[in-house]
Amino acid sequence: MRTNPTAARITEMWEEANLSKYAVKAAASLGRAGPEEPCSLRTCFQRDRDRIVHSKSFRRLKHKTQVFIAPEGDHYRTRLTHTLEVSGISRTAARALRLNEDLAEAISLGHDLGHTPFGHIGEDALCASLERRTGNRFEHNHQSLRVVQRLENGGRGLNLCREVEDGILNHTGPDLPSTLEGRIVRIADRVAYINHDIDDALRSGILDPEDLPDAEISLLGGTGSQRIDALVHDLVVSSWEKGEIIQSPEVEAAMNNMRSFLYERVYIGSVASRETERVDRLVESLFAYYLDNPALLPGWVQEYENDLTTQVTDYIAGMTDRYAIKAFRELFLPSEWDL
Repeated sequence: MRTNPTAARITEMWEEANLSKYAVKAAASLGRAGPEEPCSLRTCFQRDRDRIVHSKSFRRLKHKTQVFIAPEGDHYRTRLTHTLEVSGISRTAARALRLNEDLAEAISLGHDLGHTPFGHIGEDALCASLERRTGNRFEHNHQSLRVVQRLENGGRGLNLCREVEDGILNHTGPDLPSTLEGRIVRIADRVAYINHDIDDALRSGILDPEDLPDAEISLLGGTGSQRIDALVHDLVVSSWEKGEIIQSPEVEAAMNNMRSFLYERVYIGSVASRETERVDRLVESLFAYYLDNPALLPGWVQEYENDLTTQVTDYIAGMTDRYAIKAFRELFLPSEWDL
């Protein structure tokens, strides 16, 4: 059976005819750093989505913490399930606003590829280890961009479109993405983690339903699905044909208040934060050991980068929770002897 060589072009023509004037059309993409022959079946953004899903960094997200380190329950979120939730929210909003759903999906799936083990606790620990030695900060959005540009695919990177790379880099931080699709992902990231972290905190017993702030719950809804629905509807209505991705002031304030509540009650001073000291010690111990023993770094790390501190940062940032724990155990704990 012969494949239709015009399938990708038909999709591009459909985008031109049906997407909003504010959408990024695949045919008008700024392109890639390295030239490639186009695919006859998929647009450039669809190819980027597939490259990310098939990458090793994406697969490792299933064993990276979202909030709760190595949870015993089967229903707690991981970095992978968070990524999939962000993707679903972003696609829904992009479709409703007649923006490029494929671009929003690709950015969503790649936005956390550079995240450390042990969630934000691990990110803070790796940042502290790096900053002590170089004065430079570790930021997972910059590392995610480094993953797709340099570390994946045998050091060649994934050669993604510039719009996808821009959205990955600017999904957090001081600068907004250059595309509306990227700006959807930036808000969808918060919509997802605020609500699923509340759900996980309730499941774990860290929070009780009556602990949740009354005014925000009254406005957004009593369940995670109700709140996500309210937030996405507000984003779509507020942004419709405006050339910008915005929330209504009331809903934006409520979402930010919920985020502040989580930082106070869950991320700081909770069961999750009790692991902070141990994660700090683990990450710093690994960092110092590999600096002193660079021969133990895997060959791919040394091949992709000449600077030793960057090599160690890349290696630790790429670890899953269980791999980092295993490495620490093998390096610093006595071996068991069967006598």
